[in-house]
Amino acid sequence: MRIGQPRSLQTRQLLAASLFLVAFLALAGYALDRAFLKTARDNLRERLDSYALALARDGDFARDGTFIVEPYALPDARFSRPGSGLYAEVVFPNGHWDSESAQGPRLPPAPLLPEGARRFEGPLAMHEIDGNAGEVYRYGRGLIWLSDDNNRAAEFPYTIYVYEDTDALREQVQIFRSALWRYLGGAGLLLLLLQGVILRWSLLPMRRVIDELKRVQRGQSSRMSERHPRELEPLTDSINAFIESERENLDRQRNTLADLAHSLKTPLAVLHSRLDDPNIDVDDMRVEVRGQVQRMTDIVSYQLARAASRGHALFAAPIQIEPHAEQIVTSLEKVYASKGVLCEFELGEGLQFYGEPGDLQELLGNLLENAFKWAKSRVLLTIAPVACEQNRRPGLIIAVDDDGPGIPPDKVALVLQRGVRGDERVQGHGIGLAIVQDLVRAYRGELEVGESTELGGARFEVRLPPGL
Repeated sequence: MRIGQPRSLQTRQLLAASLFLVAFLALAGYALDRAFLKTARDNLRERLDSYALALARDGDFARDGTFIVEPYALPDARFSRPGSGLYAEVVFPNGHWDSESAQGPRLPPAPLLPEGARRFEGPLAMHEIDGNAGEVYRYGRGLIWLSDDNNRAAEFPYTIYVYEDTDALREQVQIFRSALWRYLGGAGLLLLLLQGVILRWSLLPMRRVIDELKRVQRGQSSRMSERHPRELEPLTDSINAFIESERENLDRQRNTLADLAHSLKTPLAVLHSRLDDPNIDVDDMRVEVRGQVQRMTDIVSYQLARAASRGHALFAAPIQIEPHAEQIVTSLEKVYASKGVLCEFELGEGLQFYGEPGDLQELLGNLLENAFKWAKSRVLLTIAPVACEQNRRPGLIIAVDDDGPGIPPDKVALVLQRGVRGDERVQGHGIGLAIVQDLVRAYRGELEVGESTELGGARFEVRLPPGL
C-alpha cells in the first residue's frame, strides 16, 4: 500500500505543491490563451468592419450598375496586390465586384445579405492564387444603395465582403502562446524553487526535534528543549513528560528493589543466627521461623503494594470517580459498623480521574480507611475540579475530613515521613498514608494535612495538577 508514496514529509509536500502548481499554471495558461484568441478575433472583426465601411463610403455605382472605387481610395494597399491575403468583394443583384487582390484566388461563395445584417465567419476554405488550399475569415455587411435624387425605384441591396487569410491571426496566436508558456514555465520553475526553500525552512523545527531526540537516545541530553514552535509544543511536552515518567518508573523500581533487599536483610539474619544456634528448641525454632516468614511476607506485600500504587499511565483514559467512591465507602461502613461511622459526599457532577483505576482505589481507599479508623461518627469526602486552560484535562482536589482527635501540627511531618520498613511508621497511620504520599508524588500532586474546619478532626487534602 505504500508503494509510490514518499516517506519524506518535505518530498510529499513538494510533490503535492508541484502538482497543484502545474495544474494551476495549465489552467491559467489555457484561460489566457482563450482570452487572447477571443480578443484577437474581435479585433479582426472590428478591422474588417472598418474596411467594409470605408469601401461603402468611398465606393459608388455607375449608370450601368457596376461598382467603382478609386485605387487610391482603398483603405489598405493590400487590396491592390493580387494574392496579398486581404480581399474585398461587393455582391449586388446584377453581379459582383472583386478587388485586384481577389483576382486569382478562389474565395468561398458569397450570398447577398439583408439590409443591416452583419456576419463574421471563419475559418472558411478557399484556394490561394497558386492553387494551394487555404483558409480565410470573412466579414459581410448588408447595405442599400440610394440614388442621388432619392429615387426609391432606383434603390437596390448590396453586400460588402472583406476577407483576410488566417495566417496573420495564426502567427499572432503562435507568438503569444510561445511567450505565454515560456513566461509561465519560468515562473513555475521559480515558484517551485521558492516552494522548496520555504518547505525546507518551515520543516527546520522538525529537524531540530529529530536531532534533539537523537541526542536524548544517545544520552547526550536528558530532555527536549523548551524552545519550539507553538504547533510542536504539545509533541515536545508529551515527549518530555514521557521521558520523565519513564525515569521515575526506573528510579521507583530501583528504590523498591533496594528497599526490599534492605528490609529482608534483618529477618534473614535472624533466621541464619537461629539455625547456627545448637541449643535452640525445635518448637521455638518453628515459632521463630513462622514469625520471620510472616514478617518477610508483610514486607514483600508492602513493597509490591507501594510499587503498584505509584505507577500510572501517562495518557490513561478518564475514570468516573463516584462509583469507586461509593463502593469503597460501602465496604468501610460494613467494616466499621460497630462504630456507626457515616460518610457524607460532596462531589461535583461527572468528575473524572485521569489515571489507573488501581491508583484511584488506593488513593481513596487509604484516605477513607484512615478517616474511618480515627473518626467518632462522621467522615466527609469532598472532590472538586481544578480550573485549567482550554484543551487541557482538569486537575482535582480530593479532601477527606473526620471528627476524630486530629493530628498535632508538630506530628504532621512524622506522620508523612517516608520509611524503609512498615514498623517505622507512626502507629495508627500505618503504610496507607505512605502509599498515598508516594502515589501523589507520582502524579506530581501535593498532599496537605491539617485541621478540619467543618468536623474538627484531621483533614487530608490532595491536589492533582491539570494534565497535558
